[in-house]
Amino acid sequence: MTSTSSDQHPGAVDAQAVQWFRDRAEALQANVEAVITGKPEVVRLALVALFAEGHLLVEDVPGVGKTTLARCLATSIDAGWHRIQFTPDLLPSDITGVSIWNQGSAVFEFRPGPVFANVVVADEINRASPKAQSALLEVMEERQVTTEGTTRPVPRPFLVLATQNPIDLDGTYRLPEAQLDRFLMRIGVGYPSAEEEAGLLDQRSATGLPEIGAVVALDDVRRMIELAARAHVDPAISRYVVDLARGTRVAPDVRLGASPRASLALLRAAQAHALVDGRSYVVPHDVKVLAEPVLAHRLILAPEAEVEGRRPAEVVAAVAASVRAPTR
Repeated sequence: MTSTSSDQHPGAVDAQAVQWFRDRAEALQANVEAVITGKPEVVRLALVALFAEGHLLVEDVPGVGKTTLARCLATSIDAGWHRIQFTPDLLPSDITGVSIWNQGSAVFEFRPGPVFANVVVADEINRASPKAQSALLEVMEERQVTTEGTTRPVPRPFLVLATQNPIDLDGTYRLPEAQLDRFLMRIGVGYPSAEEEAGLLDQRSATGLPEIGAVVALDDVRRMIELAARAHVDPAISRYVVDLARGTRVAPDVRLGASPRASLALLRAAQAHALVDGRSYVVPHDVKVLAEPVLAHRLILAPEAEVEGRRPAEVVAAVAASVRAPTR
């Protein structure tokens, strides 16, 4: 693979636009890290999901900052956002909206649900029933909501930031495979180090968690999404993405591997990652660093592998190690 400058590829991103993009990405990252300390890579992956216009699933044990991360990212953008607390009694209409009879006009009027926002924070999504979770299937894929035979678009950009607890905890439901496949990435937050946790306690006892506001306008986010989609992709990089996805389909521990939708998602995320890194073109590192968060949650392991305690992330790591990356 040969790296080429943007002016050799019509429609590619020029150096000035790359710098403009990077300045705003760094401002977003610094704003979120004012609250989420010690997790720069987690914040970075969340931003990649935003610029790739993909949905993000944050899975970890309670109390490590999943909801705080989602709320901080939503707050950092000058856009409309709603938070939905998923509970066992949540109904699909509580998410999408409902038609209410207006006695004055003698017609039914549609009252939009919280899903009609640029950023939707779905808190503890796997505590709701599968019926309630299914209300997000259409809107996450097609950016529209169909109720009572009428289809209504949601604002663009549209991003679902969902948090969930591990499925082995009480009161949780497993997300359907079709819904998991609609999330661009699944990431974890993890416990902070001892020093970071001590600093958090000092900060909390002194002033409480910092209050942050919007640092990037919604129109800027729209342009950043457009620029990320224009990052140059060499044919060798596209083939590398395909080889990784196909490698999961033939892995002995996998019953169902990554779909073509996963290949598209990995490439789209790699383009956004390249712009965040200050490049107008994708390199193998962009793909390799995103393979696990983009592909692992889409795999269904064979029963024997589950019994042996294998994890999808281990399968993706093994495939990535076996597939040869393109070289210059």
